[in-house]
Amino acid sequence: MPVLSVLRRRFEARSLRRTLIVYLMIGCLLPLLLVGVLTYSSIYDILTGKIQSGISASLNQEAAALEYTINNLDFASKQFALDGQIVSEVSSYLQEKQISRKSLIMASINEKINLVNFTNPYLGLTAYILPDADDPVLFSNLSMESAPDTRHFPPLIHYNGADYYGPHKTMYSNSDNMVFSEQRTVQVGGNQKLYIYLETNYSLFRHILNQQSYGMKVTHLLVGDRSGITYVEDAGIPADVQEQVRLGGKAPHEEYGGYHLFRYRSSQGWQLAAAVKKSAFNSEIYSWLGKMLVLALSTLAFAGLLALLIWKKMYRPLRKVNTEIVRMAENPTAPVSFTNVEEFDFVLNNFQEMKNKIGELIAAVALNEKQKSQFEIEKLLSQINPHFLHNTLNTVQWLARMNGQKEIDRLVTLLVKVLHYNLGKQSLIVTVEEEIEAIRHYMELQRIRYDYEFEFHVHADEQVMNVAVPRFLLQPIVENSIYHGMSDGNGRINITVGSEGESHLLLRVADNGAGLEPGEAERLLSDDEGAKRRGLGIGLSYVNRMLRRYYCDEMNFRIESEPGTGTTVTIVIPKKRKEDFDD
Repeated sequence: MPVLSVLRRRFEARSLRRTLIVYLMIGCLLPLLLVGVLTYSSIYDILTGKIQSGISASLNQEAAALEYTINNLDFASKQFALDGQIVSEVSSYLQEKQISRKSLIMASINEKINLVNFTNPYLGLTAYILPDADDPVLFSNLSMESAPDTRHFPPLIHYNGADYYGPHKTMYSNSDNMVFSEQRTVQVGGNQKLYIYLETNYSLFRHILNQQSYGMKVTHLLVGDRSGITYVEDAGIPADVQEQVRLGGKAPHEEYGGYHLFRYRSSQGWQLAAAVKKSAFNSEIYSWLGKMLVLALSTLAFAGLLALLIWKKMYRPLRKVNTEIVRMAENPTAPVSFTNVEEFDFVLNNFQEMKNKIGELIAAVALNEKQKSQFEIEKLLSQINPHFLHNTLNTVQWLARMNGQKEIDRLVTLLVKVLHYNLGKQSLIVTVEEEIEAIRHYMELQRIRYDYEFEFHVHADEQVMNVAVPRFLLQPIVENSIYHGMSDGNGRINITVGSEGESHLLLRVADNGAGLEPGEAERLLSDDEGAKRRGLGIGLSYVNRMLRRYYCDEMNFRIESEPGTGTTVTIVIPKKRKEDFDD
């Protein structure tokens, strides 16, 4: 009994070393076991889908290139067969008897053929063929062995009024390359038969059907619109597989006769197929399984060694980390002692930074509490000063009334209204009507100040009076106009408020003053303190910043001025309601 009790206790209270070894062995063996099970049931489907997607993508890319080639041939042949100018020249050449005149026409036609071939790098041989003539090749940009006999060419499709062939050996006498060709009838009048014959570039066929893009051995098969196979890349492919491709199943992928068949059907009428042997198709899967087996054996071999390394590298530093954590809890100001293990030192360093930040936050909270009372006092003073100023001006206003000083009464009344609007506690967002009323008071006050040396006019559309705008929008602009608009006692300031289309508000302030020098408008829109000291108040930069704050890129703020012609400031902003602003 005592022996059993000791053994039970040993297994119930296992050491960290034994736990690490057991967990590491499980951690190494269990993923391998799971991967093996999942491989048997799903890895084949995963890799098969990947390989199928890769082959289909490469096939679709080749088919797209072939479609583009045929469309390119179609476009070029229409230039030669349907273009009125070149067809007319060909007809003139056929009908012309004078040798010198025919030479000129021939030179012009050859020039046009060379121009089209130069601008279209996908074209190769180009020729006009007159089959009933002794010399059928009428015009050609390259030398030809003989006139093309399309009856011996593999027919591909009949598309957009032309016949397409290939791939076949080029008619160019100095080349053995495979090309696609097209023949289209040229309408030259009379009973003569004339064709335009085009071939693709000498290297285009190799670029379209490219084995390297697949990463494995594939065989291309091309089927024409009459279900005939016009091209087989590997003659060794079985006849029954070729017949299966020719019959043209609807599925883009199928397995037949030990091959994977991938098919692309073009709207132009042809099909491009890629046949891959199953052994080549599954080569990546077999390679993956071999690597997995090597990985499993290597993992088992190193499992014990890793357990010992982890024990030595983790256990002692882990005890030291635990000690440092306890010390930080007991004495937050004590610096940590590092373990010289990068990962554990990283954790300890984060604890040290956390401790420093906590100390900084505690100090910041204390400082904020200390400044809070100061901010409340400054806020109270900012509210008391305008209130005291209003009460003092109201006292001056009543004294003026009691003594019959109407001008002083009117001046103080306007000043009180302006200060109430500018320094009051109302919302930062007001209506156009409130802004115009405030600007009228401000202008009257300035006219009294300048002894009525200028006049102003406000033209406001009643339909925009309820549009919401930021408060204190027009006064800096008007202040700037007064500064620049004083013109020998005949100053005039026009304020226009209306609609700009259905969705925008137009605000314009124009004066007839001396205007601005080049570059002065940009300085007014900046934070130039010198401009403010010269009498421009807070400056137009305030207006610019406020417009960007509330309207971002939806606003248009511009200054138009030339020396001697006055200045016009225009603001165009979206129409909004007060509810649309975050006030």
